[in-house]
Amino acid sequence: MSAGREIVFVLFDGMKMLDVTGPAEVFSEANLVGGDYSIRYVAASGEPVMTSVGIRLPVDGTPDDVVAADTVIVSGGDVLVQRVVPADLVAAIRVLRGRTRRLVSICTGSFALAAAGVLSGRRATTHWRVADRLARGHPDVLVEPDALFVEDGGVFTSAGVSAGMDLALALVEQDHGADLARTVARRLVMFMQRPGGQSQFSAPLEVRRPRTPALREVVDLVSAQPALDHSARTLAARVGVSSRHLARLFVSELGVTPARFVEQVRLDHAKALLDAGFGVAQAAREAGFGSSETMRRVFVARFGASPSEYRARFGSTG
Repeated sequence: MSAGREIVFVLFDGMKMLDVTGPAEVFSEANLVGGDYSIRYVAASGEPVMTSVGIRLPVDGTPDDVVAADTVIVSGGDVLVQRVVPADLVAAIRVLRGRTRRLVSICTGSFALAAAGVLSGRRATTHWRVADRLARGHPDVLVEPDALFVEDGGVFTSAGVSAGMDLALALVEQDHGADLARTVARRLVMFMQRPGGQSQFSAPLEVRRPRTPALREVVDLVSAQPALDHSARTLAARVGVSSRHLARLFVSELGVTPARFVEQVRLDHAKALLDAGFGVAQAAREAGFGSSETMRRVFVARFGASPSEYRARFGSTG
């Protein structure tokens, strides 16, 4: 069909296939209920690209063939994190930046945008697993690791594969309103607004082994027995240092306060117990929250979902 809004996907060898097909399905579904999108695919070489699942995808041309696009979307792929972003991909993004109203990255596509200088001084996100790496490699980017997607000045970045579909749906809503977007969401069995951020999907806390013996002792104790009294004063007294000194050690070596570390360990422990089928009250007690209500408040604040909702969502596929 002839459509008013051209969506251009930028492909490259090693790209994650669902980073393209997921959002593309959202725009295609929107066309069935009143949307006005056309979709084309380009690659720097103009040649078909090999996806991460071994399927070769054809393209419609090169970035130079794009005169004016409504939205340009850069997919992600492990190759963008594992090695230097290809120079021709960086060049393609720089060319297309000036020819589009909106520039979007899916998952690790943010690394390509950052390499092209597009994210400098902007807020952005990426997959939770590599958010720290994006922040370290590009300190000029304001990384928001728990966001499902972020918009800053016409540049949109998203988290993992399914968050790319969330972002595509948000773009449909921006273009055509909530009613049409809601229809698309229902047809694709999606949330209009998914509850919670990336933290509810992330792996348990991975802590760098502290250099300082006192801090190592505290970290090991909290991790092994999260239900004990782990107030800053109690932890400091246990290893014979002042509360202020212990706080400095936590921030300098782990980048968090003692209270934040304890809360995260307890959250991880509670999530593991809920995943294993334990009840909310027992998980709260075993993880050291003291009461179900205390744990519920922390869960809602951090994940946007109660412990019961978390267990229903992640405990089983049944």
